[in-house]
Amino acid sequence: MGITSKIDEFGLAAWISILVLAFAAAWPLGLVVLAYLAFSGRLSNWVKGEKSDMFKARGRWHSPCGKSRSSGNAAFDEYKEETLKRLEDEQNDFHAFLDRLRQAKDKAEFDQFMADRKGNGPASGEAAQA
Repeated sequence: MGITSKIDEFGLAAWISILVLAFAAAWPLGLVVLAYLAFSGRLSNWVKGEKSDMFKARGRWHSPCGKSRSSGNAAFDEYKEETLKRLEDEQNDFHAFLDRLRQAKDKAEFDQFMADRKGNGPASGEAAQA
């Protein structure tokens, strides 16, 4: 197990600390660490906001694979699962609503375009008067 894997176990905070200390010690050393982070892909994942394996939350509620773990209290776990399911359903309903709203707007804009093109719209009447 290499030194980078040891640092990866501590996560992003360890890499940032090493980077700051390297720049404080000597700026060329800091540039070397920064270049390593950039070329290894660690920096690009952090900048893009993507979560690589080493940056994923390893909190009490999440297992390493990202699934929620049991809190030890069956009633709370059931409540949490119901709440998450309800929120997911609301999110899906909201996205469906936004899709219908976009479709209605697109249809209205298209109908307006067709009316203007046929000369039945207010834009063509104003153009004829000018």
